[in-house]
Amino acid sequence: MIYTTILNIAIFQGVILGIIILKSSLFNSNSNRYLAYLLFALSIVLLNYVFELEGVFTSYPLVRFTDAIDWVFLLPVFTFQFIINRIDDAVKNKQKTYLYYIPFVFNSILNVTVCLDIVAGIYKIPEACIPLINILRIIQLLMAVIIVLFLPLYSYFMIRYLKDPQEKKWVTTLLTFMYLLLVIWLTTYMAGYYFQADISSTMSWLAVCATFIIHWTAYAGIYKYKLAKNKDAIYNFLNNDLALSSASLQIIESGLTEENNTSEEYRESITADNLYFQKLELLCKEQHIYTDSTLNREKVAEQLGISAGYVSLIINTITGDNFANYINNYRVEAVKEMISNSDYENYNLLAMGLESGFTSKTTFYKAFKKVTGQTPNEYKNTCK
Repeated sequence: MIYTTILNIAIFQGVILGIIILKSSLFNSNSNRYLAYLLFALSIVLLNYVFELEGVFTSYPLVRFTDAIDWVFLLPVFTFQFIINRIDDAVKNKQKTYLYYIPFVFNSILNVTVCLDIVAGIYKIPEACIPLINILRIIQLLMAVIIVLFLPLYSYFMIRYLKDPQEKKWVTTLLTFMYLLLVIWLTTYMAGYYFQADISSTMSWLAVCATFIIHWTAYAGIYKYKLAKNKDAIYNFLNNDLALSSASLQIIESGLTEENNTSEEYRESITADNLYFQKLELLCKEQHIYTDSTLNREKVAEQLGISAGYVSLIINTITGDNFANYINNYRVEAVKEMISNSDYENYNLLAMGLESGFTSKTTFYKAFKKVTGQTPNEYKNTCK
């Protein structure tokens, strides 16, 4: 009971952690998405093992189809994808990553085909096809050996392209844990397959080790991970010595109220003196509303007490730009300030971009280059 409870806690934690990585603007990147997929796949493997222990497959045979999918073959693939998406595009683009999914697809199709006969009874595999099934089983094992032994070793080779020593250490540790787990699993599985040995105790220990990987990832990969560490410091930087002057806002608020009350007599020309635009500038410069990655015209309009269309009108008339570019300019300036500050020279550029309000690496780099004519890395190098 205690053992399965531990496994269930790890499964739940893996799923929640994966969702946090996918949904959080701080961790949401191409690389971290594969870390989330890795946690999901590992959680499903553990869930199937719990089903085995609890006799779920016996009580509900059709549930065995979840175990027919070879999720374990995705573990080295997602680990590899996590690593190569953290390196330079020039190296990453040379990788034909789709090839690494072939063993997973091949084995899953073979297992499901057999289960449709043995478990679901939808059809009967002819006796003449049994030798072919056995040959495909041998190919299945060969693919397991290749994907489990080769891909993690190749991943070690790719780690050398990581530039951050701390990141390199963290990724190497994760890969080592995963590699040992997969090698022991493969050796145990083949021993049970060929020698009909009792592998239940070893598999139990492997399940415990898998829970450790999930717990460790939650602690070291999220709590102590560099992006997470940067978050508080960047937040403090963006808000340091920029406390909002309540008096300034009160003056503008009273001006807006007076303007609204005398709208029939007052004919406003849209210039930089526009009271709504002044309030918007204060909200951006002193309250840093641009750091909200979900910020849109509607949210700004609600804070200003005007329509979304009028927000666009005053921004376009006064700045000659649209709402998105206006907000992104503030975000880029925030990142530039951090890059120029020597206290942040070792901080992750993506973390700066995400904490400044950008939703992804792509939008961050695109906006930064549009404003400065340089990528964040190029700009940082010129500041040295």
